Amino acid sequence: MKGHCLCGQVRFEFTGSPPWCGHCHCESCRRATASPFTTWIGVRRDACRFTGIEPVVRQSSPGARRSFCHSCGSPISFESKRWPDETHLYAALLEHPAAAVDTLLNRYPDAETIKLHPADVPFFITLCKTPGKPVNF
Repeated sequence: MKGHCLCGQVRFEFTGSPPWCGHCHCESCRRATASPFTTWIGVRRDACRFTGIEPVVRQSSPGARRSFCHSCGSPISFESKRWPDETHLYAALLEHPAAAVDTLLNRYPDAETIKLHPADVPFFITLCKTPGKPVNF
């Protein structure tokens, strides 16, 4: 799967299926994205590479690093000592986010039965493009 920042200078790709995807509502993620939550896709660090310019990396808190595009400022990734083998990428940066949903549904076929927080429903309906069947993964 591939993705890129707003201006397209920072591009990335990863191979294999993402092991997980989820929302984070922590204060750090809310402040980094100026939003109530963000949706991450976790990928194996050795399966991810940058194909455009390298993003700028800054330590955002002890043991954690966030990256962003030096040109447009788009946040790109999060890495932490807590998950040393993973890179967390913003789902919104994927070129084809529905492909990630399909991949994860194949891995977790019962995901459609999990209840969503009401605030998440419109996001998943839009992302999955299957009105009436939101997905939590």
